[in-house]
Amino acid sequence: MQQFLGDFVFLFTVIDPIGTAPVFIAATAGMSDRTRRLIAVRAAIISASLLLACVVVGQMVLEHLDIDFAAFRVAGGIILFLFALDMIFGESKPEHEVAEATKHAEDDLDAAVYPLAIPSIAGPGAIMAVILLTDNSQFSLMEQTMTTLAMLLVLALALLTMLGAARIHRLIGQVGASIISRVMGMLFAAMAADGVLTGVREFFAI
Repeated sequence: MQQFLGDFVFLFTVIDPIGTAPVFIAATAGMSDRTRRLIAVRAAIISASLLLACVVVGQMVLEHLDIDFAAFRVAGGIILFLFALDMIFGESKPEHEVAEATKHAEDDLDAAVYPLAIPSIAGPGAIMAVILLTDNSQFSLMEQTMTTLAMLLVLALALLTMLGAARIHRLIGQVGASIISRVMGMLFAAMAADGVLTGVREFFAI
């Protein structure tokens, strides 16, 4: 249960379901309620499929390329840390992705793929995170199953957030979503730094 909660918090921070609400509103502006629901469900299914594929295939790719997982953990931690810095000091997730979503609002159901599923929900950070959290050499099948369940729970929350996006946006506003995204970035940075330190310890067997 402790591992499940830890993975859930980590993935919730990376995926940031709350930050998806303003992106969803911008991407579905002017659409009917039925179309919005279809887009929300489709985006959630595409995101889940992509991340599940990364859980299964990501490890095999690393093993095929004969990459030391400690090195991958360090590289992944650095990349995640850069994403965190962008969330804190750059344009936050809602600000950046809302601008992109507004450009593609007329694409109807295509908005479920871009920018909602990719990169708002299953972005590079989320892909990197699920691969790091399901390393065969570090985690048992049961632990990987718990991580996958935590991921699916976060995606379910992302779906509920999209379905209730209008109410959430009225409640917290664009500024509120931006603040939450930056706080998530702080947590994200700490987790990324921990990943780098763990990778260094593993590589040098400290």
